[in-house]
Amino acid sequence: MEGLSKSDANLIVYVHPSQSKNVDKAILRELSSLLFKYSQAFDGVVLAYSVDPQDKCARILSGVHPYFGVRLRANLLIFSPKPNMLLEGKVVKITRESIHCIVLGFSSAIITDENIRNELKYKAKHGEGVYVSRYHKRHVIKVGAVIRFEVKSLDEEILHISGSLIPANAGSVHWLCSPCLDLVNFCSLDEEILHISGSLIPANTGSVHWLDKYFVDAATDSNKETKTEEEMEMQEQITVGGETLSFVNDHEIKKSKKRRRAADQ
Repeated sequence: MEGLSKSDANLIVYVHPSQSKNVDKAILRELSSLLFKYSQAFDGVVLAYSVDPQDKCARILSGVHPYFGVRLRANLLIFSPKPNMLLEGKVVKITRESIHCIVLGFSSAIITDENIRNELKYKAKHGEGVYVSRYHKRHVIKVGAVIRFEVKSLDEEILHISGSLIPANAGSVHWLCSPCLDLVNFCSLDEEILHISGSLIPANTGSVHWLDKYFVDAATDSNKETKTEEEMEMQEQITVGGETLSFVNDHEIKKSKKRRRAADQ
């Protein structure tokens, strides 16, 4: 996941004289106050730290209260999401209008419907909302799933992220990271070593991801052709005296009338 970086910083921690008997604890308390807050100095959110005091001596500062400063070197883990970066979060809520998730357990993110690509369609299954790909039925986004999304903006005050699922490399991490499966035709089995000989010659074999898309598109085209044929049949029908007759039926009626006339003669 992007947005995470390590930073080595030389810091000076100001400690009150009342904490002089336990300086280490005072330093950790001061550094802990930086955690999970946006810091302009580090241009991000400090997630973790480790410290290494530079020396054992402290300098007393002049002022109303004689604080003393301790120099130290800190290794910081910083979360600094920027636009167009790819982040990962756990989905906690899905509605027709948006997807809500949590990033790294503390930052909330929302992806609104206008930032969800058309491939992903909202459906309600067993009373819960999910987003399912129109082309890959195994690509499903549901509550509890981890998704990868693109950063649009960050509200630094409340650490709220606005994201997007428009890019093709965004979506369910489980599906994006799954290996490409192939559907092969069975030819033979070596029972001794359980080795299968397969074939990719049949047209219905190949990449499962591609086959899913192919059959979805084929079904869509078939539905279009069926509708077109039905429309043509409806256009061939005419209404006479309140009854609907097709050209075929009308032709058969004319033949029947000719037979009756010939029989009467």
